[in-house]
Amino acid sequence: MEPVAGERLALYDLAYDQLRELLGSWGEPSYRADQVWRWLYRSLAGDFQAMANLPNHLRQRLASECDLRLLTVLAEQQSASGQTRKVLFRLTDGSTIESVLMGYHDRRTACISTQVGCGMGCVFCATGQGGLVRNLSAGEIVAQAIYFAREIREEQINRATERLAKARLESHPVSNIVLMGMGEPLANYAATWQAIRTLTDERGYNLGARRITLSTVGLVPAIRRLAGEGISINLAVSLHAADDDLRNELVPINRHYPLDELMAVLREYVEKTGRRVTFEFALIDGVNDQVQQAQKLVMLLQGLICHVNLIPLNPTPGSSLAPSPPEQVSAFREVLEHAGIAVTVRMRRGTSIEAGCGQLRMRELAAEAGEVS
Repeated sequence: MEPVAGERLALYDLAYDQLRELLGSWGEPSYRADQVWRWLYRSLAGDFQAMANLPNHLRQRLASECDLRLLTVLAEQQSASGQTRKVLFRLTDGSTIESVLMGYHDRRTACISTQVGCGMGCVFCATGQGGLVRNLSAGEIVAQAIYFAREIREEQINRATERLAKARLESHPVSNIVLMGMGEPLANYAATWQAIRTLTDERGYNLGARRITLSTVGLVPAIRRLAGEGISINLAVSLHAADDDLRNELVPINRHYPLDELMAVLREYVEKTGRRVTFEFALIDGVNDQVQQAQKLVMLLQGLICHVNLIPLNPTPGSSLAPSPPEQVSAFREVLEHAGIAVTVRMRRGTSIEAGCGQLRMRELAAEAGEVS
């Protein structure tokens, strides 16, 4: 994993074994990898000089040949309650991605991106309207979570006494991660899975696998592969329709992996992992929120260990699609509950700050285009 001439190596891009190999090639003892790894993912060090138990020569070489700064904050928005924070990051190649931090009474959840843009083309998604630019590296995925973790830890330290602050250093400032930001995680499988392994590694951040949720539109071969990985993260499927005709329109990947194939592999997934599947269903006024669609959904999910999240659509500027009214959401929910399907209506967090995927980025790109023209 040597960098291209003239470029510094992105340290977050390295898996643990790659970091150990790198340091070994520099003549460093093997335990140095453990030390650096802990500084990166447990102490959340933002620069190499903070890595106090490393010898000075190693800190200097890391600083000269490696990089920790993969993300630069370009814009930030915060909800009136202060519980939801959205950040637009610029990457080293000038591309931009969005990440969101959501605070709840018992957890802090980072919603992070896996691609610049998205190639799935879902009609109601702002990210999908811009198409796919490129995959993120594993380090660019990890760095989003680390950014929020570092911010939260600094806020905690600033509020607490020195004694209390030190007592919190081993905790998880970001307690949950959802891979539900820009992009389709399973279309960037290798980098996404490396990022998951990095964040769950017990030598570092040590986040429990069940605190990570991966959302997919339903890439059947990748779901089958995921079932065999041996780490039981949570799987969420962006369904949004219960019949092929409507799902073909809303989620175009359905033309490649229709519902019968998708449901078959999800039943395999549940049988192999013992984990239930969550279905995300964005309710769109007059499109997929009819009682008949709810009844089709009941038939589709029959006998499957699952949970359904009903989400009134986050409206996208310029789109004619609108969220379902509360009474229609309630009617849809009642059909599922009557059939014994676990269902919740997800509160739309951060609508006031355009927390739907891609909205802040889309506005920034439009502004840049206006400056050029």
